[in-house]
This record gives sequence, C-alpha cells and structure tokens, in this order.
Amino acid sequence: MTLILTNDDGIDAPGIRALQKAVAGYKVIVAAPRDHLSGCGHQVTTTQAIHVHRRTENEYAIAGTPADCTRIALTYICQDVKFVLSGINAGGNMGADVYISGTVAAVREAAFQGIPGVAVSHYRKGKRNVDWDTAARWTAKVLADLLDRPPEPGTFWNVNLPHLLPGDPDPEVVFCEPSTQPLPVNYRIEGDNFYYAGEYAQRDRAPGTDVDVCFSGKIAVTLLRL
Repeated sequence: MTLILTNDDGIDAPGIRALQKAVAGYKVIVAAPRDHLSGCGHQVTTTQAIHVHRRTENEYAIAGTPADCTRIALTYICQDVKFVLSGINAGGNMGADVYISGTVAAVREAAFQGIPGVAVSHYRKGKRNVDWDTAARWTAKVLADLLDRPPEPGTFWNVNLPHLLPGDPDPEVVFCEPSTQPLPVNYRIEGDNFYYAGEYAQRDRAPGTDVDVCFSGKIAVTLLRL
C-alpha cells in the first residue's frame, strides 16, 4: 500500500514527521508544501509555475498549496496510491475549520480524484506545546482502523486529536458529526486596520459534535462529504 503524505504547515514541520512515524512500515511518499501555508483552504495554482524539488527518492518539496501537492502527487509522482494522509496539523480543524484548512483541502482534493484520504490535526490549548511522539502514537492507533475501511467515494475522514496533560490516559476514539456553527468573529480595530481576535476555545460546542468531543479530551473522527 502506497501512501501520500502532505500537510499545510510545510514539509519541515514536526507534524508531518510525526505522521511518518505513525505509518512506519508502509510505503510512503512525502509530497508537501515547501512553505508554511496554514489556512489557505482549497486554493490551487493555475497561473504560475509550481517548482518541485525532489529532496530524496521519496520526498518532494513543492512550491504550491496542499491541494497542488495532492494533484501533482497523484498525477505525476505516483499513480498507484491507496490513501492520501494530511497532517499532523498544529492546531484543530473541526466544524467550520474544514473550509479554511489546507490540511483538510489536501484530502478533499484526493476525494475529488477518487482516492480515499485522512486529515489529522492536533487541537492546541492556548500556547502549550504539542507532544509529537504522543500524537504519532495516537494517530497510528486511529489509522490502523481507518486504513482498513476506506470511505465510500465522495467522502473522506477528518481526525482531531485532543490536547491532554502529560500522564493523562490515552483518549477514547469517538466517531461523531461535524459542528455546523460558525467560528468566533471578533476584531481589534486600530485606525483603519482590523486584526482578527476571535478566541478559538470560545466556539460553540454542541453536545456530540467534533468540537465538543475534542474539547472534552477525546479523539474526534468525522466522515466528511464533497
């Protein structure tokens, strides 16, 4: 089974290395953005060149968006791919986030092309650091299940890991529905400049949604549709 690994935090981000660790034993090709592109959504590049740097036999740094990376990986780098995995993002991608997230866009693009995918993100409480070794272990557990049950055409998986304290027991995996509530909208205004000041942790968390599950300290797994 060949897996394409990508992200939106950039090819040198610790999250994609944790994702590699989570799928040790699989044949992997890393095709990830050269630069940090968090929050770029499903943007694609069509009016300028996309430089592709082959760093190693199985690793490509692509000067494009996450969706560009998926397109190039599936059409030119490897045409026998079984899954596209994106992440592990440093920050949650729940509910309305999936329309903004480049992490999620990478697997949505795969779904458009008929390839199953899993986006993995790690919710962060405040400015606390992520334990990437723990994130890799949790992700390996989730993927051991999801890679054995690819979603039906037109769907893809979205996984959000919680931010627990060191020494906490491993979180439960919960299959749930995505939140449909908006993100907090608030701006700090200085003259004619508006600075986004919405507090992520203050978003609506209707019981049973991915936001509520993840904020409650569990791994939220949702099945998203095109």
